[in-house]
Amino acid sequence: MAELLTVARPYAKAAFEYARDQQAFDSWSQALGFLSVAAANDDLRRVLGSPRIANEQKVALLADLLSEKPDGIERFLASLASQGRLSALPSIADQFERLRAEFEQRVEVLVTSAYKLTAAQKTKLANALKKRLNREISITTQVDKSLIGGVILRAGDTVIDGSVRGRLNRLSDALTA
Repeated sequence: MAELLTVARPYAKAAFEYARDQQAFDSWSQALGFLSVAAANDDLRRVLGSPRIANEQKVALLADLLSEKPDGIERFLASLASQGRLSALPSIADQFERLRAEFEQRVEVLVTSAYKLTAAQKTKLANALKKRLNREISITTQVDKSLIGGVILRAGDTVIDGSVRGRLNRLSDALTA
């Protein structure tokens, strides 16, 4: 996994810089997202990994899957194919989205709570996080009844555990230490 991330990083950066210069973030995000899902398909993965199929055919197949082709995507796919990196498309798409979010100064926050949050609670939480992280916030919520109460926030690599379950676990660890 770490190797795949290392392989994907320079390609994602190149795609990001090209999309930024062309002001085509949306079309590149959409194309890379679709291609990453397609490349995860077992049958397509076998085709893309086959040495019997020419790189040009692989690129044409992927390009034909796209309803809208952003400028430069076929050259990008040809570059990936020539280096045998088409299997890295899902990691490239993930890293592209991280670079875009950083550039646009926004962060996706996953909020796990014991109960469904109201719109007012989501707004209050988004405003507090916006002030703390100095970024635009996009909140996705999910419910986990095992938390008992409180919330767990995940923003990138940052995790803030304010759940009752988390507090009980920390108390248990302190008592057994």
